[in-house]
Amino acid sequence: MTEVRTTRRWRGVVGIALFVGAVGVLAARPLLLLLGVVGSAFAAYPHLTGTPAVDLSLERSLGSRSPEQGDAVEVTVRVVNEGSTLADLRIVDGVPPMLAVQSGSPRHGAVLRPGDATEWSYTVGADYGRHQFDPATVVARDVAGAREVETTVAAETELAVTDSVPEVPLRQQTAGHAGRVVTDRGGSGIEFHQTREYQHGDPMSRIDWRRFARTNTLTTIEFREERTAAVVLCVDADASAYRARRDDEPNAVAYSVAGAEQLLTSLGDARTFVGLAALGREFAWVDPGSGREHRDRLRTTLATHPALRTVPPTDPDASWVDTDQRAALRRRLGPSNQLFLFSPLTDDGVVTTALELEAEGTRVTVVSPNVTSRETAGGRLATVERDGRMRRLRESGVPVVDWDPTDPLGTELLRQQERGVA
Repeated sequence: MTEVRTTRRWRGVVGIALFVGAVGVLAARPLLLLLGVVGSAFAAYPHLTGTPAVDLSLERSLGSRSPEQGDAVEVTVRVVNEGSTLADLRIVDGVPPMLAVQSGSPRHGAVLRPGDATEWSYTVGADYGRHQFDPATVVARDVAGAREVETTVAAETELAVTDSVPEVPLRQQTAGHAGRVVTDRGGSGIEFHQTREYQHGDPMSRIDWRRFARTNTLTTIEFREERTAAVVLCVDADASAYRARRDDEPNAVAYSVAGAEQLLTSLGDARTFVGLAALGREFAWVDPGSGREHRDRLRTTLATHPALRTVPPTDPDASWVDTDQRAALRRRLGPSNQLFLFSPLTDDGVVTTALELEAEGTRVTVVSPNVTSRETAGGRLATVERDGRMRRLRESGVPVVDWDPTDPLGTELLRQQERGVA
């Protein structure tokens, strides 16, 4: 959107010129009258200059598009003037809200003739998540500085900060439903389950020939079945979930989106069906599927869906998730699904949703980024409340991964498995 406005830079000159001219006339002082005429000429000068025509293109390059957490990433911005001369050009790059500028400045000023370019760099600190750069804001003033044009110029740029998860701990499906997990049901898997009496039509390759040689009895070997999973990654993005330990650190929603991206990468093999859901500004849902195009669609949804914005709400007491959103999630899930719910557990509603889904047969695992702090009384209270919610979930059979975002999620998942928590 382009906005043209006057700066009123010369407004005082007009008043002074009129005052001096009037004094010169009344006092019959030719010198003062001459000064008034000169001042009036200066006051008229801004009206003789035209409004600047802004036609710019922007290129933005990153030192690394997939850095590690905490790395310094250099951002280089190049702006080319494809229009007329711009005597006073000021640019502010669209730094993502969750990235802090460590050195340099996203602000820049230049004078550009047609075809000229200007370039500058600054450094941001890499934090978890997928960060989309906003369009740069441009302000161009005419030669006199009386009128200015404000507009934006965009360039698609994304900075992704993720860690690999070596293996996602899917829960065992005991009811014979789909899942890329070992079941309690026998079939044609790879791990021995049991032997049973031979039935007509059993494959010859599964007959226990050694036992037949000893007992002259035909028996069939059964293996534990391994089936394709239908996993749904769900992000709790209600207003209360936008909590951070400090103002200069990412909030829990940013960590949750980054964690979902990591699990998506790990689950992205051909045997796993993966879906996506979010509870927040609005309900988000992508049906489970597989394949490269489907994974790309999930990543695009994680990066662009309004429900998954990492910008905190203006009203900290707002609440977006209602019974309709929770009911919509429950309707789409069932015993054939496993749900990984990313939530900082800042309210009881998300705990109730997890327990209801578990009771209805959906295998739920909660991944909870810990953004509480014991530095203040409010932070200590939030820690106690979160501990109580985790205990309530675990006592009801729902695994909870207590994730400190300063550690890689993959490391925490392995640690929880070794402790038998997840």
